[in-house]
Amino acid sequence: MAGETACVRIRKKRLPYDSLTFVLGFLVLLLSPITGHAVPAFARQTHQPCTACHIGGFGPQLTPFGRQFKLMGYTLSVGSDAKVPLSAMVVETYTHTAKAQTSPPANNFSTNDNVELQQASIFVAGRLADNLGILAQGTYSQNGGLLGWDNSDLRYARSFKVAGHPAIWGLSLNNNPSVTDVFNTAPAWQFPYMSSDLAPGAPAAPILMGGLAQQVVGLNAYTQFNNALYLETGAYRSLSPAFLRDVNADFTGRLAGVSPYARLAYTWNLPNGNVELGGFVFETARGQVGVSAQGKPVAMAGPTDKFHDYGVDASYQLLNGSSHIITVNALYLTEQQRLDATYPSGGSSNLHDNLHALNANASYWYKNTWGVTLGAFANDGSKDVILYGNNGSPNTHGGIVELNWNPFGQADSWAQPYVNVRFGLQYTWYTRFNGLVYNVDGAGRRASDNNTLYFYTWLAF
Repeated sequence: MAGETACVRIRKKRLPYDSLTFVLGFLVLLLSPITGHAVPAFARQTHQPCTACHIGGFGPQLTPFGRQFKLMGYTLSVGSDAKVPLSAMVVETYTHTAKAQTSPPANNFSTNDNVELQQASIFVAGRLADNLGILAQGTYSQNGGLLGWDNSDLRYARSFKVAGHPAIWGLSLNNNPSVTDVFNTAPAWQFPYMSSDLAPGAPAAPILMGGLAQQVVGLNAYTQFNNALYLETGAYRSLSPAFLRDVNADFTGRLAGVSPYARLAYTWNLPNGNVELGGFVFETARGQVGVSAQGKPVAMAGPTDKFHDYGVDASYQLLNGSSHIITVNALYLTEQQRLDATYPSGGSSNLHDNLHALNANASYWYKNTWGVTLGAFANDGSKDVILYGNNGSPNTHGGIVELNWNPFGQADSWAQPYVNVRFGLQYTWYTRFNGLVYNVDGAGRRASDNNTLYFYTWLAF
């Protein structure tokens, strides 16, 4: 299918951990499936409060120190006492749409006012050797009742000097294009960091925006020079449908060969913050999905759909101590598609389509305890009646406002870094949905009927 359905922006979350058992479990974790977040295991390892690495009490927004910790492979450690690299996370949510949906969004849920255990996750996170570290997550979700893969990132990194200037080089073995990034502009780490998986969402987005998350394995090489210039290049391959079924991951088609990924960014470090500008390139070709005699998805031989994604991004952080923090993030992606598989099979009206996505947000945090974020999104693309139905437009625009309270968000808060709690109240509104304001589904539903009130309680320990 061209583009990716995006009922939710939060990643499809779905875990396995001893010596041979650990190695096998780790490999499974690594090759698998909204997201590694702040984990107290890192705080225990570094003897630093969560606020040293994260804006807003805990993740996923990274401070400059947090960015360097990730680039150095999660290996910074203080003291020689053994630390178990495990953490956990639980997210309980409530979702209300302005008008009840025409059918339940998932099995065992109602058309409106749904309470859900959206995530229960375990993390293997921390230093494995002098230059080797890991962040790997597995998640259970009430929606689907599955325990399975989530984002995984195994890194080897070393520091060196060039003409007296500090530099880093590293390698990452991971399962989601852009999960390697340290800025909150990349598709894998964009706002909203939590969102409902039981509410309507944009019907399509560029494939880099989570379309291959946890379905692939990639090896990326990266370098940072003088805490400013960042370069990354890598390549991704498909995992087999049988393996993905074993780890409860989606399969949306086999990639032809390897899919190249590249990232460039430059950071200007300011007296009280920093500014970053960068870009992304990702290209892939994907075949169609068939069904086996046992009713299971399988890769089909034949032509492939080609996707060419290009993006630019920018971010700004004002870090005036810990009392007042401001962040601004923006990403624009454009995707050119040649649907050599979908079009001949009658799955699209056009051989050539395109998609564009804009995501921008600004946050203010007071003492890492009280936060407010305002975001805007706009997904646009070619009109394709067969692909998108109704009037054939994927154009979906709107905004998001979120209020947060982290009662233990400060460095000297009770039980830091072992207890982290965030309460979030989020409202998403749509000014256009599927290209329309009225009758967006052919059955009289308005764009504003999909407006969503979402409340979550997020625990990390």
